[in-house]
Amino acid sequence: MTDAATIYNRDVAIVRGEVVSCGLERGARFVEWHVVLSARPKVAELVFQLYGRALHPELFEIHASRAIDRGEYSMVVAITDAGHLVTWRKDGLTLTEVAAGAGQPLPQKRRLLSHRINGERSDRMECRGGVCYQMSFQLERVAPEVFWSFQGELAAEGRKHGLLHHFSSSGRLATGALSWINVETRARSISLQAFHTFPDDYAIVKSQSLFELT
Repeated sequence: MTDAATIYNRDVAIVRGEVVSCGLERGARFVEWHVVLSARPKVAELVFQLYGRALHPELFEIHASRAIDRGEYSMVVAITDAGHLVTWRKDGLTLTEVAAGAGQPLPQKRRLLSHRINGERSDRMECRGGVCYQMSFQLERVAPEVFWSFQGELAAEGRKHGLLHHFSSSGRLATGALSWINVETRARSISLQAFHTFPDDYAIVKSQSLFELT
Protein backbone atom coordinates (compact mmCIF):
# COMPACT_ATOMS: atom_id res chain seq x y z
CA MET A 1 0.00 0.00 0.00
CA THR A 2 1.20 3.48 -0.82
CA ASP A 3 1.65 5.67 2.26
CA ALA A 4 1.55 9.45 2.54
CA ALA A 5 5.28 9.81 3.13
CA THR A 6 6.05 7.86 -0.04
CA ILE A 7 3.74 10.06 -2.14
CA TYR A 8 5.03 13.24 -0.56
CA ASN A 9 8.73 12.44 -0.80
CA ARG A 10 8.45 11.13 -4.33
CA ASP A 11 6.53 14.06 -5.76
CA VAL A 12 7.63 17.06 -3.69
CA ALA A 13 11.34 16.37 -3.99
CA ILE A 14 11.84 18.99 -6.72
CA VAL A 15 9.57 21.57 -5.09
CA ARG A 16 12.14 22.96 -2.69
CA GLY A 17 13.62 25.38 -5.19
CA GLU A 18 13.81 29.10 -5.61
CA VAL A 19 10.55 30.81 -6.38
CA VAL A 20 10.20 34.15 -8.09
CA SER A 21 7.05 36.22 -8.16
CA CYS A 22 6.32 39.65 -9.53
CA GLY A 23 8.17 42.26 -7.51
CA LEU A 24 10.36 39.80 -5.61
CA GLU A 25 14.08 39.25 -5.94
CA ARG A 26 15.41 36.01 -7.37
CA GLY A 27 15.26 33.29 -4.75
CA ALA A 28 12.42 34.90 -2.82
CA ARG A 29 9.32 32.94 -1.94
CA PHE A 30 5.67 33.81 -2.34
CA VAL A 31 2.83 32.55 -0.18
CA GLU A 32 -0.84 32.79 -1.09
CA TRP A 33 -3.24 31.02 1.27
CA HIS A 34 -6.98 31.35 0.79
CA VAL A 35 -9.86 29.66 2.62
CA VAL A 36 -13.23 30.47 1.04
CA LEU A 37 -16.43 28.59 0.26
CA SER A 38 -16.02 26.81 -3.06
CA ALA A 39 -16.41 23.31 -4.48
CA ARG A 40 -14.92 21.33 -7.34
CA PRO A 41 -16.07 18.70 -9.87
CA LYS A 42 -15.50 14.98 -9.56
CA VAL A 43 -12.01 13.78 -10.38
CA ALA A 44 -13.36 11.57 -13.19
CA GLU A 45 -14.45 14.73 -15.06
CA LEU A 46 -11.00 16.32 -15.34
CA VAL A 47 -9.18 17.07 -18.60
CA PHE A 48 -5.64 18.42 -19.02
CA GLN A 49 -5.30 20.78 -22.00
CA LEU A 50 -2.80 23.10 -23.67
CA TYR A 51 -3.74 26.04 -25.89
CA GLY A 52 -1.65 28.20 -28.19
CA ARG A 53 -3.60 31.27 -27.09
CA ALA A 54 -4.85 33.02 -23.98
CA LEU A 55 -8.20 32.05 -22.45
CA HIS A 56 -10.50 34.63 -20.92
CA PRO A 57 -10.28 34.56 -17.10
CA GLU A 58 -14.07 35.03 -17.05
CA LEU A 59 -14.38 31.39 -18.15
CA PHE A 60 -13.05 30.28 -14.76
CA GLU A 61 -13.75 30.85 -11.10
CA ILE A 62 -10.31 31.84 -9.82
CA HIS A 63 -9.57 31.41 -6.12
CA ALA A 64 -5.90 32.37 -5.92
CA SER A 65 -3.41 33.69 -8.47
CA ARG A 66 0.11 35.03 -8.84
CA ALA A 67 2.01 36.79 -11.64
CA ILE A 68 5.67 36.04 -12.41
CA ASP A 69 7.93 38.14 -14.66
CA ARG A 70 11.45 37.08 -15.58
CA GLY A 71 12.09 39.59 -18.36
CA GLU A 72 12.45 37.01 -21.13
CA TYR A 73 9.07 35.52 -20.28
CA SER A 74 6.10 36.04 -17.98
CA MET A 75 3.50 33.78 -16.44
CA VAL A 76 0.23 34.00 -14.52
CA VAL A 77 -0.64 31.01 -12.33
CA ALA A 78 -4.14 30.53 -10.92
CA ILE A 79 -6.05 27.94 -8.89
CA THR A 80 -9.55 27.34 -10.26
CA ASP A 81 -12.55 25.23 -9.20
CA ALA A 82 -11.40 22.15 -11.09
CA GLY A 83 -7.64 22.58 -10.97
CA HIS A 84 -5.49 25.32 -12.43
CA LEU A 85 -4.96 27.83 -15.21
CA VAL A 86 -1.43 28.79 -16.32
CA THR A 87 -0.70 31.40 -18.98
CA TRP A 88 2.92 31.71 -20.24
CA ARG A 89 4.00 34.48 -22.62
CA LYS A 90 7.13 35.35 -24.59
CA ASP A 91 7.58 37.63 -27.63
CA GLY A 92 4.02 37.30 -28.85
CA LEU A 93 3.79 33.54 -28.18
CA THR A 94 1.19 32.50 -25.59
CA LEU A 95 0.75 29.00 -24.14
CA THR A 96 -2.10 28.26 -21.74
CA GLU A 97 -2.25 25.11 -19.63
CA VAL A 98 -5.59 24.16 -18.11
CA ALA A 99 -6.77 21.43 -15.77
CA ALA A 100 -10.55 21.74 -15.97
CA GLY A 101 -13.78 19.77 -15.94
CA ALA A 102 -14.72 18.04 -19.19
CA GLY A 103 -18.09 19.77 -19.12
CA GLN A 104 -16.64 23.24 -18.88
CA PRO A 105 -17.26 25.15 -22.12
CA LEU A 106 -13.78 25.95 -23.43
CA PRO A 107 -12.90 26.88 -27.03
CA GLN A 108 -11.47 24.37 -29.46
CA LYS A 109 -9.62 26.95 -31.53
CA ARG A 110 -5.83 26.56 -31.19
CA ARG A 111 -6.13 23.72 -28.70
CA LEU A 112 -2.82 21.89 -28.98
CA LEU A 113 -3.18 19.05 -26.45
CA SER A 114 -6.10 17.45 -24.64
CA HIS A 115 -5.85 14.43 -22.32
CA ARG A 116 -8.42 12.99 -19.95
CA ILE A 117 -6.83 12.80 -16.49
CA ASN A 118 -6.76 9.09 -15.78
CA GLY A 119 -3.72 7.08 -14.70
CA GLU A 120 -0.41 8.52 -15.90
CA ARG A 121 0.41 10.53 -19.00
CA SER A 122 3.27 12.63 -20.35
CA ASP A 123 3.58 14.73 -23.50
CA ARG A 124 5.71 17.45 -25.05
CA MET A 125 5.46 20.05 -27.79
CA GLU A 126 8.02 22.06 -29.72
CA CYS A 127 6.85 25.61 -30.47
CA ARG A 128 8.21 28.40 -32.60
CA GLY A 129 11.10 30.49 -31.33
CA GLY A 130 12.85 27.55 -29.71
CA VAL A 131 10.21 27.07 -27.01
CA CYS A 132 9.71 23.57 -25.62
CA TYR A 133 6.75 22.56 -23.45
CA GLN A 134 6.68 19.34 -21.44
CA MET A 135 4.05 17.97 -19.09
CA SER A 136 3.19 14.89 -17.08
CA PHE A 137 0.33 14.05 -14.76
CA GLN A 138 -0.78 11.22 -12.52
CA LEU A 139 -4.09 10.35 -10.90
CA GLU A 140 -3.66 8.23 -7.81
CA ARG A 141 -6.41 6.78 -5.62
CA VAL A 142 -5.33 5.84 -2.11
CA ALA A 143 -6.72 4.55 1.17
CA PRO A 144 -8.59 7.16 3.26
CA GLU A 145 -5.95 7.32 6.01
CA VAL A 146 -3.21 7.84 3.41
CA PHE A 147 -5.24 10.54 1.69
CA TRP A 148 -5.87 12.57 4.86
CA SER A 149 -2.27 12.25 6.00
CA PHE A 150 -1.02 13.43 2.63
CA GLN A 151 -3.46 16.34 2.49
CA GLY A 152 -2.34 17.44 5.95
CA GLU A 153 1.32 17.38 4.90
CA LEU A 154 0.48 19.25 1.70
CA ALA A 155 -1.38 21.97 3.63
CA ALA A 156 1.55 22.42 5.99
CA GLU A 157 3.98 22.74 3.07
CA GLY A 158 1.66 25.13 1.27
CA ARG A 159 1.55 27.52 4.21
CA LYS A 160 5.31 27.95 3.85
CA HIS A 161 5.45 28.68 0.13
CA GLY A 162 3.58 28.30 -3.12
CA LEU A 163 -0.03 28.99 -4.06
CA LEU A 164 -2.52 27.25 -1.74
CA HIS A 165 -6.31 27.09 -1.64
CA HIS A 166 -8.70 25.15 0.61
CA PHE A 167 -12.11 24.28 -0.85
CA SER A 168 -15.30 23.92 1.13
CA SER A 169 -16.62 20.46 1.91
CA SER A 170 -19.05 18.79 -0.48
CA GLY A 171 -21.21 17.96 2.53
CA ARG A 172 -20.43 14.24 2.78
CA LEU A 173 -17.09 14.89 4.46
CA ALA A 174 -16.14 17.47 7.05
CA THR A 175 -13.00 18.62 5.23
CA GLY A 176 -12.86 19.91 1.67
CA ALA A 177 -10.34 19.56 -1.13
CA LEU A 178 -7.02 21.35 -1.45
CA SER A 179 -4.92 22.70 -4.32
CA TRP A 180 -1.26 23.68 -4.13
CA ILE A 181 0.95 24.94 -6.94
CA ASN A 182 4.65 25.55 -6.59
CA VAL A 183 6.86 27.31 -9.15
CA GLU A 184 10.58 27.17 -9.76
CA THR A 185 12.19 29.60 -12.20
CA ARG A 186 15.48 29.78 -14.05
CA ALA A 187 16.75 32.34 -16.56
CA ARG A 188 15.45 30.30 -19.51
CA SER A 189 12.90 27.95 -17.99
CA ILE A 190 10.08 27.74 -15.50
CA SER A 191 8.65 24.58 -13.97
CA LEU A 192 5.44 24.03 -12.05
CA GLN A 193 4.30 21.28 -9.78
CA ALA A 194 0.59 21.12 -8.97
CA PHE A 195 -1.32 18.96 -6.48
CA HIS A 196 -5.12 18.77 -6.44
CA THR A 197 -6.95 16.58 -3.92
CA PHE A 198 -10.44 15.09 -4.23
CA PRO A 199 -11.70 13.88 -0.84
CA ASP A 200 -14.94 12.30 -2.14
CA ASP A 201 -12.84 9.93 -4.26
CA TYR A 202 -9.75 9.78 -2.01
CA ALA A 203 -7.85 10.78 -5.12
CA ILE A 204 -4.80 12.99 -5.75
CA VAL A 205 -3.94 14.56 -9.09
CA LYS A 206 -0.29 15.53 -9.49
CA SER A 207 1.18 17.30 -12.48
CA GLN A 208 4.54 18.72 -13.53
CA SER A 209 5.06 21.18 -16.37
CA LEU A 210 8.13 22.75 -17.91
CA PHE A 211 8.27 25.79 -20.21
CA GLU A 212 11.78 26.08 -21.61
CA LEU A 213 13.70 28.29 -24.02
CA THR A 214 16.09 26.02 -25.91
